[in-house]
Amino acid sequence: MIYVFDTSAFSRLFRNYYPDIFSSLWRLFDQLVINDQITSTREVKHELQDGAVTEAREWANKNSALFPPPTDDEAQFVRKILEDFQYNIGNRKLHKGGKSADPFVIARAKILGATVVTLESKSEQNTKSGKIPNICKHFGVACVSLEEFMKRENWSF
Repeated sequence: MIYVFDTSAFSRLFRNYYPDIFSSLWRLFDQLVINDQITSTREVKHELQDGAVTEAREWANKNSALFPPPTDDEAQFVRKILEDFQYNIGNRKLHKGGKSADPFVIARAKILGATVVTLESKSEQNTKSGKIPNICKHFGVACVSLEEFMKRENWSF
């Protein structure tokens, strides 16, 4: 299984699961990284550089290969996402200061046949919301929370 991590999932990992305290979690996570089962996007790295905890920024810099620019296929799929969700993604982007990695995360997962890992929750009232789980559902992309990711990997501590 391949997982494409959103900014929020990386941020939660570093905010709540300190590497020096949760060493067994980080050993398991690092093994998934080594096995090429964890990936993300260049846009997530940019978001991490702007607002994440110091450890997350440093980790992203040391693991730059996990944050590639979009492929041509991913860029084409980003266009498709924006065609269907541009208004809602645009509004969310304005509130976040102009950056939005979300369509790139979803596109990477779609092209790789991977699962998105995010902290966002689905909007039941507005299925066309710019929330990652709603967009994933619309395009048939698997999407889980950070906790669901850990359960899928059968992690327990």
